[in-house]
Amino acid sequence: MTSKFSSEGFDLDTASSGDVILEVGGGSTKVDEMKTESSLVAKSEEWKQKGNDCFRQGAYLEAFDMYTEAIESCPGMTGDELLKEKAKHEEQQHSEAMEAHRRSMNEPDKKDEKESFKAEPYKPPMHVYGDKLATYHSNRAAVGLHLNQYEDVIRDCDIAILLNPSYTKPYMRRSAAYEKTERTEEALQDAKAALQLDPTNANTRKTVTRLQKLEDQRLEELKTETMGKLKDLGNSILGNFGLSIDNFNAVQGPDGSYSVNFNQNA
Repeated sequence: MTSKFSSEGFDLDTASSGDVILEVGGGSTKVDEMKTESSLVAKSEEWKQKGNDCFRQGAYLEAFDMYTEAIESCPGMTGDELLKEKAKHEEQQHSEAMEAHRRSMNEPDKKDEKESFKAEPYKPPMHVYGDKLATYHSNRAAVGLHLNQYEDVIRDCDIAILLNPSYTKPYMRRSAAYEKTERTEEALQDAKAALQLDPTNANTRKTVTRLQKLEDQRLEELKTETMGKLKDLGNSILGNFGLSIDNFNAVQGPDGSYSVNFNQNA
């Protein structure tokens, strides 16, 4: 795979078409290629600025188009290609994990001799313009929140975070999209990740506190719902014997253990 070369620090205007720049560590890049990439990045930056102007004016559909132009003009691996590579990597990891499990089941006496399978997280290849492309995707995600395009917001933020894991804005924008789609657990995780990257951000801290309360409430409601279903199941079985869950009481002893008492008259 051919690595991308950054033209930063080179005066391309003094070089002639067809000249070759020798790179440190070997390899070379033609001046024409470097000029083309610089031109494309400059064009992307122009589209981004137009998008910013539209966003400030509340022209969200136009801003969405401008950020899309910035994304498509940026040279190098695209966000869609990154996501495909990540999906392929995760599929391979899953297959290897299943194969390791199969071997351990078929050869149990050799289980201790086998190293346990450890999944390797996906590491995207270096992208010369990764920070810029991450900004374009994150900005388009901000527009998507205003357009209620929450799944597209999540996808754009996935790409931005892959390109620049220390960029806090896509974490918060993805968190907002997760909350809008009632995925408070994921929303809380992203908000916590953003707070870890920027512990001094008061707004992020408030968001974490608010989402934590929502998640605690969700878990409590889930527990109540689950217990209700278990009680209904128990009653359906015990009803065959003329009994119900109410006939049994769990009593906690001084040592913290529980005993079950039977109440015939309940």
